[in-house]
Amino acid sequence: MATIGRVVVRKLTTDLGFKTSYLRLLKVSHAPLTSTALRAEHMDSSEALHISESCVNRLKEIAGDGSNLRIIVEGGGCSGFQYKFDLDKQINDDDVIFERNGKKIVVDETSLDYIRGSTIEYHEELIRSAFRIVNNPMAEQGCSCGASFSIKVE
Repeated sequence: MATIGRVVVRKLTTDLGFKTSYLRLLKVSHAPLTSTALRAEHMDSSEALHISESCVNRLKEIAGDGSNLRIIVEGGGCSGFQYKFDLDKQINDDDVIFERNGKKIVVDETSLDYIRGSTIEYHEELIRSAFRIVNNPMAEQGCSCGASFSIKVE
């Protein structure tokens, strides 16, 4: 993990009282990224992010200016951690890029640790529509709206 990522995680976990739990998760070793695009292409299916057709279709509608969908995991929400989605043209050194049908999803290494193996979809309901993370193998439980989750601690 990048140094800045450690600082963010330390602040995040200390503020939320998850420091002990998160430190247990850090026992998994992570190889440093040499090429973010290359890394994403060579992940096995349990580590990769799965991008649904609904996500790609929505990105084609709203990200015509070369923007990518950025996913960030932050402390907060009703379950401890929350997903944040944004359109962003910038790609940072610690980002991992996932691509489907020409549309890119960008996730920093620290956030990726919390959503590996998940599916990103765009869901529409009568009263709201949003990008969301589903089938997150790192989440123990989530809130009813799907915007926040708590991590599994083994």
